[in-house]
Amino acid sequence: MAQVTITINSREYAVACEDGQELRIIQLANILDEKAKALTGGSTQINEAMLLAMVGLVLADELTELKKNAPSGAHLPEVNISEKMAEADKKLAEEIKTLQKKLNLLASELNLL
Repeated sequence: MAQVTITINSREYAVACEDGQELRIIQLANILDEKAKALTGGSTQINEAMLLAMVGLVLADELTELKKNAPSGAHLPEVNISEKMAEADKKLAEEIKTLQKKLNLLASELNLL
């Protein structure tokens, strides 16, 4: 299992992926980063969960338009957006818990000084 670091809206995330899929993950992350920057105007001062939801909505809208305009008989894969959003929310919650633990540890260490 490989791991890559992606950057979305100036925030870095470590992402695990299948071996050989690193470049594809980086390419996809670049698309998300472009959407995030377009929505925020480059500001990093936005709630990550809200940004995730907004980017998801933009991508879902684009996918819907592609499906609507696709020639009949063309097959585009079905994407369960709510499932993907739930997965992303779970990962984000885990990252927040990890950061909270680190901050609590740092606060404890500062209190010892």
